[in-house]
Amino acid sequence: MAIQFNEENDGKILVVHVLGTLVKADYGPFVSEFERLLRLHGKLQVLFDMTGLQGWDAGAAWEEFKFGPEHFSDIECLAMVGDQKWEHGMAAFFKPFTRATPA
Repeated sequence: MAIQFNEENDGKILVVHVLGTLVKADYGPFVSEFERLLRLHGKLQVLFDMTGLQGWDAGAAWEEFKFGPEHFSDIECLAMVGDQKWEHGMAAFFKPFTRATPA
């Protein structure tokens, strides 16, 4: 599995570890967990650890594109950690979709 997640601060913080190459099938479990925590806690703080990210396929990119407009207003604070090439690319991608404060 390319996405692993942990709850912290009693589920208010979702830590997402992204490993290898993301594929479309990786998004189902991520979206389910995100929505479960959202129902329990309201807006979430999200930390993306992308230090192991190698890239993503077209199916994963499409799932990411669909996730953004539906859920980025549900993210209170968003932080990303990883290799600089991924940090800058992902930060640029997420910026138009969220009002989350940078961390």
